[in-house]
Amino acid sequence: MIAFLQGNFVQVTPAKLIIDVGGVGYEVNISLNTYEAISKKEKGLLHTYLHITENSQVLFGFHELQEKELFLHLISVSGVGASTARMMLSGMMPEEIIRAIVQGDARQLEQIKGIGKKSAERLVLELKDKLSKITLNNNPLGGFAAAIKSNPHQDAIQALMSLGIQKAIAEKAVDKTIQSGGADLSVEALIKTALKNC
Repeated sequence: MIAFLQGNFVQVTPAKLIIDVGGVGYEVNISLNTYEAISKKEKGLLHTYLHITENSQVLFGFHELQEKELFLHLISVSGVGASTARMMLSGMMPEEIIRAIVQGDARQLEQIKGIGKKSAERLVLELKDKLSKITLNNNPLGGFAAAIKSNPHQDAIQALMSLGIQKAIAEKAVDKTIQSGGADLSVEALIKTALKNC
């Protein structure tokens, strides 16, 4: 198991990161929370989880160890895969997810793409007691203030597609967000808001 990677951040997007560790480039899937925390850095350490299935091996990276621990809790619930857990961590702050689960607010969880009523209720049922013992650092992971030097509209669509959303749906969600007054949003805020419109 790869517990962490430390090296130079070669390429960083809202959904993926390539990190150079001793001349080897690792492609790592990240959440928007992690992206915001590392987007202005040139190097650093990511806590990682290697997700192995029959057909693939995918690395997921987290800026904070607590976010990784929450991710592991989420994927321990039947019906919540690694991609869905990353989607949750991109749609809500870790603190918000924990609060919703501990308070039994399944309806808030249902607002996340890929989380239906049954999955939300299962998350609350299985994780309420476990997560009530977790305390995250008082430092919030971000307000997604960093901007990307490119086309926010296209970057948002690419990020949504990297999260597993079909291109047509991603385009429609981003367009809807922009038309609803989101033209001045940063790419991170645009992605977060568009996730709710998918």
